Amino acid sequence: MGFLRLLMVWVLSVSLAYAQSDVPSLSGNDRAAPATGLSTYRLAAGDVITIRVLGEDDLSKEKIRLTDAGSVSYPALGEVKVLGLTTGDLERIVTSGLKGRYLVNPKVSVQIEEYRPFYINGMVDKPGGYPYQPGLTVRKAASLAGGFKERASVNKISIIRDGDASQRSQKAELNTFVMPGDIVTVDESFF
Repeated sequence: MGFLRLLMVWVLSVSLAYAQSDVPSLSGNDRAAPATGLSTYRLAAGDVITIRVLGEDDLSKEKIRLTDAGSVSYPALGEVKVLGLTTGDLERIVTSGLKGRYLVNPKVSVQIEEYRPFYINGMVDKPGGYPYQPGLTVRKAASLAGGFKERASVNKISIIRDGDASQRSQKAELNTFVMPGDIVTVDESFF
């Protein structure tokens, strides 16, 4: 009995590693536009998700916050690295991990409960971190932060993307999309 369980754990870990190796990389360009059709949002540390398995309450996990390493602990699968995955990617990984070993035909859904915050600073009334909302633009982000100050320059706005390893500041406009973890800076106008 112990050998069979060990074999099942090994097969599961190999299949999870294989499934995660096909995940596309996270780049700044992937995050610059809103999702169309299926979600392209990439999970990262700080996001809160819910994993549900239809008819299996003991395999469903509510409001799991991703660790700083971008992983979650899940029953029967152990720690699963989800950094950079979409919700659809995670659904496929959990489904393949449960299928055949624990359930015949698992129906898995993954939902984002809370996005990690974005940050806005500079010439806005209340700079700081705010909860992300899908469809957020620089204009909407400034509204959440109390609006632009009188001396704000709407032509001098920059954004540092959360997934950009170089942390390079990019020019942004009022209709530029903001993603979780991004840092928006509104500069001062001198005239």
